Amino acid sequence: MNTPHPPDPKDRPARLTVGVVGAGRVGPALAASLALAGHRPVAVSGVSEASRRRAAALLPEVPLVTPEEVLAKADLVLLTVPDDALPGLVEGLVDTGAVRPGQLLVHTSGRYGTSVLDPALRAGALPLALHPVMTFTGTAVDVQRLAGCSFGVTAPEELRLAAQALVIEMGGEPEWIEERARPLYHAALALGSNHLVTLVAQSMDLLRAAGVSAPDRMLGPLLGATLDNVLRSGDSALTGPVSRGDAGTVAAHIAELRRHAPQTVAGYVAMARATADRALDHGLLKAELAEDLLDVLADETTGGTQ
Repeated sequence: MNTPHPPDPKDRPARLTVGVVGAGRVGPALAASLALAGHRPVAVSGVSEASRRRAAALLPEVPLVTPEEVLAKADLVLLTVPDDALPGLVEGLVDTGAVRPGQLLVHTSGRYGTSVLDPALRAGALPLALHPVMTFTGTAVDVQRLAGCSFGVTAPEELRLAAQALVIEMGGEPEWIEERARPLYHAALALGSNHLVTLVAQSMDLLRAAGVSAPDRMLGPLLGATLDNVLRSGDSALTGPVSRGDAGTVAAHIAELRRHAPQTVAGYVAMARATADRALDHGLLKAELAEDLLDVLADETTGGTQ
């Protein structure tokens, strides 16, 4: 029996014209994903040369225009600018009369819900907050990574179905976030993802200093297994000298870091204290071993020496 092939997106009528204001790493990838679902990107704005290159690569033949022209051309507008720039952008677009009644305005900020779009709402726009929980490279691989990606979604009740449909069309999975919870939601993601980059990069630097020629190959299996274990088991996945109460080992670590990479000492101590607290709370660190360990970390916090 012949297996029917899914229709080519190019054969389906486009339902919405799509514009992008801010051709950073996120906007072109989302627009390209919407194009695969049958929508039609028609305009993009970008200032830097890097933004223009990204737009050309992911949205070929889509014209680069001003933000006001993007809104004039598109039914669905993706506002993909840095968090701090978003309120001013929204107010500026409203003040210039660029926002049209019935136009879908979608921002991708993790920090904000839909209240940041209130000026546009008063102008008749339909506000959505769709934040992809993914790290972006600014290349075509980002479109593939959207498959199965969670989106933090905040939307008015009457637009929830529309928000859900857009996320699903991009291959994502909607997760509803209350307006008041957006800052906490975003802080949690930054703690887990952004700080992970810093920790791993520091670890690779230290391994190089220790003579390891390929720290990425050494760390890859370890970090992959650790991530899998903690996602499955939470705090019970914890191992290492802090959870064992090896105060002498932790003191030796700090001494070596102070000698070779003093800029990492404060971060190591802060994370060791947080790890010790969680290990104690979950019964992984024995109370009788915790005292010496916490003394070592307290001495570092107060500027003492070992």
